[in-house]
Amino acid sequence: MELVYLHTFREIARWGSFTRAAEELGYAQPTVTAQMQKLEQSYGAPLFERFGRKLRLTQAGEVLLPYAQELIRLYGESKEVVSRQLSGPVRIGTIDTLAAFFLPPHLQRFRQAIPAVDLVLQTGSEAAILQQIKEGLVDIGFIYDRLCSDDELVIKVIRQEELVMIMPPDHLLATRSSLTVQDLRDASLIVTEEGCTYRGMLLSLLQDVGVSYRIACQFSNPEAIKQCVQCGLGVALLPRMAVEKEIREGGVVAVPFQTGRQPFFIQLVYHKKKWLSQAMEQWINSIASEGGEIR
Repeated sequence: MELVYLHTFREIARWGSFTRAAEELGYAQPTVTAQMQKLEQSYGAPLFERFGRKLRLTQAGEVLLPYAQELIRLYGESKEVVSRQLSGPVRIGTIDTLAAFFLPPHLQRFRQAIPAVDLVLQTGSEAAILQQIKEGLVDIGFIYDRLCSDDELVIKVIRQEELVMIMPPDHLLATRSSLTVQDLRDASLIVTEEGCTYRGMLLSLLQDVGVSYRIACQFSNPEAIKQCVQCGLGVALLPRMAVEKEIREGGVVAVPFQTGRQPFFIQLVYHKKKWLSQAMEQWINSIASEGGEIR
């Protein structure tokens, strides 16, 4: 509260009047008088004295004034720095696919807006990312999953992203308009690492309906998966955004995969108690503008 009193003290010194200071600050004059009484009690010295109708600073007031001005200036500067978060790291957790095919332009815009911030990107499974957010190890997470719900987290849907089965153009399934799990009987699968949400969904579907399959390769890197598909080692399930380039160039064919289950969405996640700077809020809102808050 003393910072408020110092601000009032500065305005009285500026205008030479309790009444004018109260008008400028939007206070009642008794409020200004009470604040100065408390400030004088705190410093143990009178800060103003009257000579006739004129009000002027005492010697103690003259000494205090430059300190008050500097403290007010520093407070304003600190508010600006904190609200804009001009420096320091921002830790972002995500999966490899989003790190490679979704986040780069968003990270570029953030860096252009706040160049002094260090962006620290770390990848992992969706489950690990959510746990790291809850433990405060990650500031913001980007996940690709069915709609999430958690009482501790704010979850914003960015967009739905289609899952497609990719294969070489000469594959037997390449001419199909869509595929179901039954079409993958005895297929050679190239899959993502354990813990990946859509890998888990695919294997669960295969097991639930009793479809036999073979895992030919397993990679965490989607680029390695695409290369193996193009070499004819098998078929792979990936988000469409990860294979747009290869589809355009004719390296692979992407066939929509019908799961009969909830679709997958790109989602932005942070802790409900996480403090966000104004710049961070603006960045988050710009990314999530197509979606909305789930919980």
